[in-house]
Amino acid sequence: MKQPEQNIETITVEDLIHRVHSFHDDGYRLVQISCAQEGDTFELTYTFDRDLALSHLRIPADQETSIPSISRIYLASFVYENEIADLFGIPFSGITVDYKGTFIRTSIPHPFGTPQIAVVKKKPEDKHE
Repeated sequence: MKQPEQNIETITVEDLIHRVHSFHDDGYRLVQISCAQEGDTFELTYTFDRDLALSHLRIPADQETSIPSISRIYLASFVYENEIADLFGIPFSGITVDYKGTFIRTSIPHPFGTPQIAVVKKKPEDKHE
């Protein structure tokens, strides 16, 4: 089965709204927004689809810098933005429907944004007991 072609473009936070407007004006639909931790920082990926071709915008993020909401362009994005804010602690500005940290209730604030379990690193071979 042939896999559809996908484009991944890394952009700055400042370019996000302009690029999302371009996708909207060109008839793309928003598929998803995801977040992944990359070391001490995070990476947000916005995925768009038109005619079964996926395009991704990727931006670096951290828990100190606010990301502009795209919910005034794609209303449904407020769900993803509230989830990412609650689970990773990444702030968004201008969300059309902002739950202000109560969208997903967890026993630990931002469970995917802070290490909860200490990682045991492998010892070098000569240090084994």
